[in-house]
Amino acid sequence: MTSTTRHVPVVIVGGGQAGLSVSYHLKQRGIEHLVFEKKTAAHTWSTQRWDTFCLVTPNWQCDLPGHRYDGPDPDGFMKKDEIVAYLKAFVAKVNPPIREGVAVTRVERREDGIFSVQTSEGDYTANEVVVASGGYHTPIIPRMAEKLPGSVTQIHSNQYRNPDQLPAGEVLVVGSGQSGAQIAEDLHLAGRKVHLAVGDAPRCARFYRGRDVVTWLADMGYYEMTVDNHPLRDGVRDNTNHYVTGRDGGRDIDLRRFATEGMRLYGLMEDYHDGALRFRDDLKRSLDGADRTYNGINAAIDKYIAEKGIDAPVQEHYTPVWEPGEPVTSLALDGSGITSIVWCIGFTPDFRWLDASVFNGAGSPKHRRGVTNEDGVYFIGLPWLNTWGSGRFGAVGRDAEHVVQVIQKRLGAERFALKFAI
Repeated sequence: MTSTTRHVPVVIVGGGQAGLSVSYHLKQRGIEHLVFEKKTAAHTWSTQRWDTFCLVTPNWQCDLPGHRYDGPDPDGFMKKDEIVAYLKAFVAKVNPPIREGVAVTRVERREDGIFSVQTSEGDYTANEVVVASGGYHTPIIPRMAEKLPGSVTQIHSNQYRNPDQLPAGEVLVVGSGQSGAQIAEDLHLAGRKVHLAVGDAPRCARFYRGRDVVTWLADMGYYEMTVDNHPLRDGVRDNTNHYVTGRDGGRDIDLRRFATEGMRLYGLMEDYHDGALRFRDDLKRSLDGADRTYNGINAAIDKYIAEKGIDAPVQEHYTPVWEPGEPVTSLALDGSGITSIVWCIGFTPDFRWLDASVFNGAGSPKHRRGVTNEDGVYFIGLPWLNTWGSGRFGAVGRDAEHVVQVIQKRLGAERFALKFAI
C-alpha cells in the first residue's frame, strides 16, 4: 500500500437509493465506509425521467430506511418533482460519506485478499465492496438504427422529456414496457400522432373491485414472496414489468383503446430495410397475452376475496375494445409521416470495472439476496434481488440491512482473526 492509497473497510459503488440505504445501515452500526457516485446522489430521478413521470406504485410503498413516506397522499403517486424532493430529504437524513463526481474504474482483489479500488480521484483499498450501481447502465439502441436516414430524430427513453423536444410530425415509439407505454401515452395525450411497436410486456389493472391492485396484492402477500419461493425462481428476474400508470391519480393503460383513438399499433420491430420499417406479425398475440395477464391477476384477486369473505364490489373482467386487422409487417418510412423515434427497449448492465468471479454466462451477477459466492462482494438494488420490491423504494432498505449484517459479521471475524494472529 502506498502512502497515497487510503483504506476504508467498505466501499459502496453507486449513490442512488440502494447505495444510500446501505450507507444508512452501516452508519447505524458505526462501520466506516465511503460511497462513490460518478455524478450526484440519486441523480437519475431528475436527469433520466420525462417531465410527467410519476410512480406506478402507491406512495405508501415508499419505505426507505428511516424515511417512510409521510406525506398527505399515501394512496397517490408521487410526480417527478415530488420523488426528487423525497430522495433529497433521504440524502440529507442519511448524510452519507459520499464522494460525488468520482467514478470507480476498476475493482480487483489483491493477493493479500484486500480489494484494490481505482477511481477517477485516486486509489483506495477496501475489505468489502458493495455494487449499488443498478443494472440499467447502457441504453439499448439496435444496430438497425444506424441504417435510418439522418432526417429521422432518434432518442432513447432516458433522453425523452416531453413532446415538444421532438420535431413536428409523427412519432414511432419502439417498445411497450412501462417506459414505452407511458411515453406513448404522453405523446398521445399531447395530440401527437403515435406509432407504437408493441412488445410482449404484460399489463395489469390500476384499480379493481374498489381498491388499487397493488393494495390487493400486498394483502395477498405477493410482495413478500422471495425469489426462492417464486414459481419461476431466478427466471423471474428476466420478466418485463407490467405497464400501468399513476398519472392523474392512476389508471389503466389500454393500448387497444389508444388504437380506437388513432394510435397505430404494430408487432415487434425487427428491421429497417429497403426504406421500410419491418415488424413481426405478432401484434394480436402480444395484446392477447397482456390482457390474459391482466385478467389473470384480477382472477387471483377474485379468489382471495372469495376465500376471505371480503365485501367488495363486483367488477367484470376486461373485454377487448379493439382487435387488430390485417397485420402490417412493412411500413415505408417515406410517406409515413414519422419524423422521430423513441427507443424504449431497455438497458444492458455494465460491470466491466469489477474483476470478480460472480457473473453468469449472460453477464448477470450470481447471488443470494445480494451476497455472492466471492467473499466481500455484494450487489444491491437489482430487480428481484430477493423480492419484487428489491429494486424499488419498498424493499431495498430491507435488502440493504441484510447485506450490512453479513458485512458486519465478516468484518468482526476479520478483526478477531487479526487480533488473534498478533
